[in-house]
Amino acid sequence: MRQYNQIKGRHPDTVLLFRLGDFYETFGDDAVATAKACGITLTKRNNGTAGEIPLAGFPHHQLDTYLPRIVRAGHRVAVCEQLEDPKQAKGIVKRDVVEVVTPGVVLYDKLLDHKSHTYVAAITGPTKNDPNCGLAVADISTGTFTAGDIPMDKLAAMIESLQPAEIIVDKDQRGWWEPLLERLPFTPARTRLESWIFEQEFATNILLRHFQTASLKGFGADSLTRGAIAAGVVLHYVSETQKGALSQITGLSILSSDTTMVLDAATRRNLEIHSSMSGDGTAGALISIVDRSVTPMGGRLLRWWLQSPLIDIKRIQKRHEAVRGFVRDQHTLTEVRAISAGIGDLERLMTKVVTNRATSRDLVGLRSGLQQLPKVKETCTASLFDAVRDLGEKLNAHQSTVDLLQRSLRDEPSLQIGSGQIFRDGYDAALDDATNALLHGKEWIAAYQERQRTESGISTLKVAYTSVFGYYIEISNTHKARVPEHYDRKQTLANAERYTTVELKEFEQKLLSAESTVTSLESRLLDELRQHISSDCAAIQKTATLIATIDALAGFADVASAYGYVEPVMTEETALEIVDARHPVIERLLPHGTPYTSNTVLMDTEKEQLHILTGPNMSGKSSYLRQVGLIVFLAHVGSFVPATSATIPLTDRIFTRVGAQDNIMAGESTFLVEMQESANILNNATKRSIILLDEVGRGTATFDGISIAWAIAEYLHEVIGAKTIFATHYHELTSLADQFHRVHNLQVEVREVGDEIVFTHRVVRGHSDHSFGIHVARMAGLPPAVLATARAVLVQLESGQHGPTELGRTATAERHRLEEAGQISLFEVRDDGLRDRVRLLDINNMTPLQAMQALVELKDSIDE
Repeated sequence: MRQYNQIKGRHPDTVLLFRLGDFYETFGDDAVATAKACGITLTKRNNGTAGEIPLAGFPHHQLDTYLPRIVRAGHRVAVCEQLEDPKQAKGIVKRDVVEVVTPGVVLYDKLLDHKSHTYVAAITGPTKNDPNCGLAVADISTGTFTAGDIPMDKLAAMIESLQPAEIIVDKDQRGWWEPLLERLPFTPARTRLESWIFEQEFATNILLRHFQTASLKGFGADSLTRGAIAAGVVLHYVSETQKGALSQITGLSILSSDTTMVLDAATRRNLEIHSSMSGDGTAGALISIVDRSVTPMGGRLLRWWLQSPLIDIKRIQKRHEAVRGFVRDQHTLTEVRAISAGIGDLERLMTKVVTNRATSRDLVGLRSGLQQLPKVKETCTASLFDAVRDLGEKLNAHQSTVDLLQRSLRDEPSLQIGSGQIFRDGYDAALDDATNALLHGKEWIAAYQERQRTESGISTLKVAYTSVFGYYIEISNTHKARVPEHYDRKQTLANAERYTTVELKEFEQKLLSAESTVTSLESRLLDELRQHISSDCAAIQKTATLIATIDALAGFADVASAYGYVEPVMTEETALEIVDARHPVIERLLPHGTPYTSNTVLMDTEKEQLHILTGPNMSGKSSYLRQVGLIVFLAHVGSFVPATSATIPLTDRIFTRVGAQDNIMAGESTFLVEMQESANILNNATKRSIILLDEVGRGTATFDGISIAWAIAEYLHEVIGAKTIFATHYHELTSLADQFHRVHNLQVEVREVGDEIVFTHRVVRGHSDHSFGIHVARMAGLPPAVLATARAVLVQLESGQHGPTELGRTATAERHRLEEAGQISLFEVRDDGLRDRVRLLDINNMTPLQAMQALVELKDSIDE
């Protein structure tokens, strides 16, 4: 246990998987954690004077099964391997940790989502001379590596958008990062490192040594300060866990809050971009509509775009141009998507190659994917549209790599090294000879068995093999007297004897030598093949990014074609005009044949800056707000939008405050959260922002709520000047339009038909004087007596006579009146279905006699 204890001492915060022969063993607390996470048996072994120690283990070939379970249980895992052949070792076999798997540093397929990144991040705080923070993230499974200098007030939002699985922090600087991480709406693993790792000189040298450059200028990162330190910290940490295996990280991109739109957690949640508020995952979220990607790389890139909408108008227009080309060239769109579906995950396959994890099947998968590139290139370059053609012309077919893989590997190679079934015949002469000896050995055994049967006259004689005794001749006891004299007894069984011969021994030596040779050659040739392909890693990664871009843009075009989206006109002016706007998700969730009620949105910062939106519950106010936000968001991502036409001004931020989101576990009330989100908006919005507010102030007393809502609206008009839609039940706010020239009232149209109300979902000019709350309550099924009392109290409230005593008397009097009139009691709900029966009458096609009969039946129902 001395060797184990030494290695465990170097990795105290991990579960140490210690290789012992064909098993990975764990001891002590690690064994308890492993047994619990993996559902395997926990045993004990005697440890001398230390007493018994818990023990748990599993076969080495099940590492891919059990290691992910341990990591998912929240543990870091250190994998300790045998570094020499136990048969040739002198004394204790050399062992050491070859990798450490953490929540953010992982290469195991079962821990990766094929359409999402798994990031490890590092953050550095501001200094006296530099107010910015540093943020860097890496996904070692794809080679993605990006860093930036981020303003402190935007850091949390950037982290929220990237959702790293693990964040590295300076253990001596928790005063600044702990409050930040505590406020995050998710819980990444925290890794605390020593302060010297965060020193600028150390971190910068790590980067320069890795990229083998004199500066970061070639990456456009020479101006990075705090971000460069964070990048160096990430690279150091990943290098330590992966024992220097970082060949897949070939470049560093810049993460900037100046070129991308920063969305806070509330806005992402309220717009339901990545997940729905109903808790059904992506179902009902925007991504479920716009993700038409057919490659894993395209799916990951799309999520990156949704995390980081552009605010560079030229880059936005470039994406729109490509989507337009695909929309107008449906043949190219269909062909490209069909071909791309067969490409696979080039990024992660290349990572397996450079980290020496790629199996023969992985290499065949890479070959198959690369073989599709010329078809994509040919299809795109044949397009009549420049943007699509340009994408195709940039594609590298990597023909030399494809040729090498095609020349070397069989069509369906074996996974087993030493099988002789991995490489094509003729690829390596020495391997061919050894493989022939191995394969012909089986033929020799069959022929030898037949010859021995003939010579001995024993028809049941058989030649077989075990790993313990090697090759042998087995003869049952009934034929023992006929055994040839030159047979040497090897083993005695209950009903048979096993023998060998000089000839069989000689053959066995040749065969074992051939097996060893094949295993050695196939292992070496695979290593050489991986190394050769690794030299093309950076180029293939660039190609993978380009394929991902084509896939994501083609996906946007497919959505636009299927659902009737239009290309938005991006402008640096301030006017927002969306004609016949539709909610991209809700319109797809409506029952088949149900039309969606579209609305036109007209706003600017000069005349139509702030809209006060009134209307009853269930009328569609919140959906209208989200619809506007999602259309502006989609335009900045590069997608077409659900409308007849759209002019979208370049927008720096989208802010939403829609619905109550309690944080009870943190001790925060609905109103506190509401005010925190409102404060965030007022402190960070600019004139180029779009603000969507719903029911601000409703979490407190009515007069307090009205006062706060009024003050916020006035501040937005007078100070910030951002385009704002303010949905409210406080009808007093509609008076703002009389005092401020850029404030206008909108209402969700409601039609009253008798005692019924009909929601048209149309937004029109004007304001609503009623919330129709009692009508909605009736639709929800409240007892008629409750509704009647509510109407009586409402009349008194509207008359201004609403002291507690007066209201109590009114409620009591109404209840007595209903009881005396013999109407339905408070606890009895009568559901006679009369309204439904009337609605179903087709009066336009009824004869007078049929109409009279229907009337009689209705009257009889009432009399009953």
